[in-house]
Amino acid sequence: MARDGVLLVNLGTPAAPTAQAVRAYLAEFLSDPRVVRLPRLLWLPLLYGVILNVRPRRSARKYAAIWMPEGSPLAVHSERQAKLLSARLSRPVASAMRYGEPSIAAGVARLRASGAGRTIVLPLYPQYAESTAESVRDAIGPDAAMIEHFHDHPAYIAALAAGVQAHWKAHGRAERLVLSFHGLPRRAVARGDPYEKQCYATARLLASALAVGESEFLVTFQSRFGPAEWLQPYTQATLIDLARRGVKTLDVACPGFVSDCLETLEEIAIGGREAFLAAGGGEMRVIPCLNEDPAWIDALGAIVTPHLVS
Repeated sequence: MARDGVLLVNLGTPAAPTAQAVRAYLAEFLSDPRVVRLPRLLWLPLLYGVILNVRPRRSARKYAAIWMPEGSPLAVHSERQAKLLSARLSRPVASAMRYGEPSIAAGVARLRASGAGRTIVLPLYPQYAESTAESVRDAIGPDAAMIEHFHDHPAYIAALAAGVQAHWKAHGRAERLVLSFHGLPRRAVARGDPYEKQCYATARLLASALAVGESEFLVTFQSRFGPAEWLQPYTQATLIDLARRGVKTLDVACPGFVSDCLETLEEIAIGGREAFLAAGGGEMRVIPCLNEDPAWIDALGAIVTPHLVS
């Protein structure tokens, strides 16, 4: 009997840090009705007539600032995670992107070429949101086996805690720990999306594992897009406020991202740090994402193993 294969799916990335590549990526990403829930007759002319003529050049400069020799950090880390998990589980594992390359279809094809039978899909979004998890389901089909979230999985929390503790051991502990999650439009939560509750659940579990008191950490939300209200407090506004209130040292972690990417390496480590320092802050240290940490590879194994049949 063919063994089950595992497909790790992340959000996506352009193929290169160029305006042309970013435009192609954003066109696919922002055309998804799961991502932008506006009437198509209103949204698509705005997307193709304005946004895709302005945003790609600006975003390309940001990607260029964090691009690795091997390619996009998100794609590089995702592929490394797949290889390490494959070795740990002794079974086929592939990585894919919901938007961009390698596509989900290409990932499934790689697994089949490796001799896998059934595919277990793990979106690398710890906290469930319809705009992310259900978009993956749209691409794989309603009958595919998919793990919807792992926001409170003990192995995931333990891996996060180990990363923070290793950072503190190497660099010392700052006055505050900021836990920054990707944002979500407030209206999605009003419709019943559990994302916000799951972010706070992750934060509480992590704080408990670290023995951090309620006054020592904050939960914030980053990567707001468009004029609508998103989940608050906003990360950058919080960083500025903390600096103005006299906080001189900050540690910032991004538990909702399991791989370093544009949102962590540029938005937080570059833009967020600049904002904190400009407002009077002293030192802001960004704790790396889980990436290829052995504790995270073990956690991935613990998350997927109960779903494997053969």
